[in-house]
Amino acid sequence: MVTPNTLPLLITSDSVSVDTQIARDISQRWSFPVIQDVPQQLYLQVVDGVLGLVDGDDKKINPVIVDFASPASMYRKNHGGGRKEAIVKAIGLKGAEQWHVIDATPGLGRDAFVLVSVGCSVTMIERSPVVAALLEDGIRRFAVEYPELANRMSLHHGNSAEVMQYWTGESVDAVYLDPMFPHRKKSALVKKEMRIFQHLLGHDPDANALLKPALALAGSRVVVKRPNSANVLADIKPTMAIESKKHRFDVYLCDNN
Repeated sequence: MVTPNTLPLLITSDSVSVDTQIARDISQRWSFPVIQDVPQQLYLQVVDGVLGLVDGDDKKINPVIVDFASPASMYRKNHGGGRKEAIVKAIGLKGAEQWHVIDATPGLGRDAFVLVSVGCSVTMIERSPVVAALLEDGIRRFAVEYPELANRMSLHHGNSAEVMQYWTGESVDAVYLDPMFPHRKKSALVKKEMRIFQHLLGHDPDANALLKPALALAGSRVVVKRPNSANVLADIKPTMAIESKKHRFDVYLCDNN
């Protein structure tokens, strides 16, 4: 498995000046070593102002990026289920509430985007510097087009279990967990993004350690997204479950207010 703290950042001699400056800023902030030759491994690169995770062993795969303003995301926001989506029902958002949700396993931020689009503010906690840098770059670009939505997103770099245990920030209404789970379905998405993510990060062997600090922190509930075939997290039975076609959302009601 690639060490997620040491991915190189490619800056070629023909990179445009804007991309070069963005890449150097990212390199300095996250301590990614700069290289000039394409490696035969995972690496980072800025192209057209967008930070991407590239698989140097497979040139057919497009870079993995965080794009909150992608056509698919905006279509889901404008024409999707909104507050009727399973994840929103699981979080328990009702009326004009503006809940603060911690997403302790944000991945590429798609679920965080759904929650933000229905009015939540979301703090994403990510321990991998590579994934955190991708998320931060996504928020930066999202803020240019949709500042109101981007302002409801924040990013915290650190180990989620530890950050939640010693949380001193804004009160938390709900915690959302979606631990990495082995994917067997041979879809294009799995081939492209999840395969690279699993190569970079592996699975989440310590996922069970997230539930107890989440239960202690959340004022209202903890929601855990699981494949329908998966066991409950940490062998702790949820209060209820909301099922969709491919996944279920295990809901643990809390009373920490």
